[in-house]
Amino acid sequence: MLTIATWNVNSIKVRLPNLQLWLKDVQPDILLLQELKCQEDGFPFLEIEALGYRAYVVGQKTYNGVAILSKEPLDITHKALPGDAEDTQARYIEARRGPLTVASIYLPNGNPIEEDGARGPKFAYKLRWLQRLEEHVRTLLASEQPFVLGGDYNIIPQAEDVYDPKGWEQDALFHPESRAAWRRLCGLGLTEAFRALHPDEKQAYTFWDYQQGAWPKNWGLRIDHFLLSPEAADMMTSCTIDRTPRGWEKASDHTPVVLQLNAV
Repeated sequence: MLTIATWNVNSIKVRLPNLQLWLKDVQPDILLLQELKCQEDGFPFLEIEALGYRAYVVGQKTYNGVAILSKEPLDITHKALPGDAEDTQARYIEARRGPLTVASIYLPNGNPIEEDGARGPKFAYKLRWLQRLEEHVRTLLASEQPFVLGGDYNIIPQAEDVYDPKGWEQDALFHPESRAAWRRLCGLGLTEAFRALHPDEKQAYTFWDYQQGAWPKNWGLRIDHFLLSPEAADMMTSCTIDRTPRGWEKASDHTPVVLQLNAV
């Protein structure tokens, strides 16, 4: 069995004790991290290596940042999403482990949708990023090898994935254009792991804001996802949301999602 998890830690420096505790307890084979908020030279390599993991990092000062932690060596294939050499935001890292490709994704938030009566640059960037991801997925699918794309997609796929669908209609996470891009991505032949196994589960959230008592009120969103190629989907045995770390002191506003595959 191969266990792959994804977790937006919202600052690796602040969340390191929680990350260490969770890694010791769950022991995933691979952990995809997002929103590190540090450059590579500020990443806690020694602390992660002490737990038996190699860390592959794309960092950025103060913002963004993604990483892959792995018990086994990986071959890095991309340290940025292809398609725009001028995009310097640290949002994508991809690696191979034998025949399996894994990627950690931190998709742009996209808000505000409009500025001064026109489409906002952040929302336009989000939609361009999704288009680039779609193009890259086509390339990955052509290889006919298994791949897993996990991370914080900043997309609420369906109404049941948000506590207040009406209230989020004008947010970039739930905007019709964002959701349409998501459907196009899945329509290429990818499987959204959690919904494939839990089609009717309600209040299955992965994010709760720090504001307005969202966590105790369970005002959540499901925005952290795994997308699997057909070959990887055939190996999937479970996908669960681990809510426990969200209740810890100094918690990230996201909580881990854990995927299990038959060994590859």
